Amino acid sequence: MKIDENLIIKVLKTAFMAGKAIMEVYSKPFDFELKTDNSPLTIADKKAHAIIADELSKTGIPLISEEGEQTKFEIRKDWKQYWLVDPLDGTKEFIKKNGDFTVNIALIQNQQPIFGVVYAPVPGFLYWGSESGSFRLNLGQTDEMEFEPYKFITAKAEQLPCMEQDDEYRVLGSRSHMNSETESFINQLKVTHPGAVP
Repeated sequence: MKIDENLIIKVLKTAFMAGKAIMEVYSKPFDFELKTDNSPLTIADKKAHAIIADELSKTGIPLISEEGEQTKFEIRKDWKQYWLVDPLDGTKEFIKKNGDFTVNIALIQNQQPIFGVVYAPVPGFLYWGSESGSFRLNLGQTDEMEFEPYKFITAKAEQLPCMEQDDEYRVLGSRSHMNSETESFINQLKVTHPGAVP
């Protein structure tokens, strides 16, 4: 499915705005609280969520966010399309101030991702991709960015190569969330796919 260029621009702007709010918190001392699952939550998570929820509500597409109030499964199971968002992915890394965190926004249709944006505000890399291609734009540490027209953005961005389909498995894991279940899953993959690379 071809994604409308105006929608792409809106989501790129939204990720950038959320990243800017995150960096304002990152540059000063801040506290955090623990959620019910013992994962940390900062004011940056909340601010990024508020920006994303507000901006994406204008699209008329429902949203599921790690920091938002969850719609009951009985309702959302019938959604044909929705936004799937982690406003600040890597809160533990954010707290450690090592720069390894991102803003993640995906558009899901019929249970499949059809468009996604990942913004890493510390290095200033903005990634996006859909069926029509994947791109990386180096924004650096800019506070302002013009995102229109779309051809202006793609002209400044690097189009990323498509990987050829192969039989090699690559496993990505979290530095902060590695647990015995994940290790067991990786070990099982190595049995069924001897070439699996963790």
